[in-house]
Amino acid sequence: MSIIQWYPGHISKAERQLKEQIKNIDVIFEVLDARIPIASHHPNIDRWIEGKPKIIVLNRMDMIPETLYKKWLSWFKEKGETAHFTNAKQGKGIKFLNQLAQEAGNLVNIKRAHRGMKPRPIRAVVIGFPNVGKSALINRLLGRKVVISARRAGVTRQLRWIRISKTIELLDAPGVIPVKLENQKDAVKLAICEDIGEAAYDNQQVAAALIDFLLELNFENILKLRYKIDPLNITGEEYIEKLGNNLYRGDKERATIQLLNDFRKGMMGCVPLELPNS
Repeated sequence: MSIIQWYPGHISKAERQLKEQIKNIDVIFEVLDARIPIASHHPNIDRWIEGKPKIIVLNRMDMIPETLYKKWLSWFKEKGETAHFTNAKQGKGIKFLNQLAQEAGNLVNIKRAHRGMKPRPIRAVVIGFPNVGKSALINRLLGRKVVISARRAGVTRQLRWIRISKTIELLDAPGVIPVKLENQKDAVKLAICEDIGEAAYDNQQVAAALIDFLLELNFENILKLRYKIDPLNITGEEYIEKLGNNLYRGDKERATIQLLNDFRKGMMGCVPLELPNS
């Protein structure tokens, strides 16, 4: 497979501005894709936030089996981190995020009061890879659509402050991504989940990798039942070729797009690409 790298120009500027603003932030929401919580974690975020309170938001909870919820929460707890599931599209889990932000901010105002300072609104920021659902989450927190939300990477391009209520201000930031994607297995997962720009990868290679991941996680029955092709004992590339022959008169690219869209839109069901013990 060819190397996957993606670092559009606006991200470099946004990252620089974000790091400058962190000193003004009280609480950080790191939004992860629930299908790939490990691969969608930016390796530099913990260094940037300098020990400030961080709440991990596992978005797209509707796209993984409910049996994984407790397991992932325990996995993060073992690492000393607080995680919370949301479905920003439907608004599930959003009220609790507001509460968490308020609680973290109250501690800031208690410290200010001890220094003889007046209370001020809590400042929160939403950080994460492109297209993990940050904009949809912000719209839900606000209770109205104020930021553009779309199923593609790189829609938000500038930082801006948004007042959620009298007590909470939120910094909307573009998706951030490492300059170099060192772990190529994770990079492929990001591509499969559409969490990086499509110009960074070859569709057929990524779809073939999706087949391989599903086999690795023992989800071969999903493929067998949906496409009537047994994926065992053949490669991902061979599976796509068979799918193209069966559905689209040998058109592998159309079969590829079908496969990727079926996964991305949840047509295959609740299918994770990572498990808590991986």
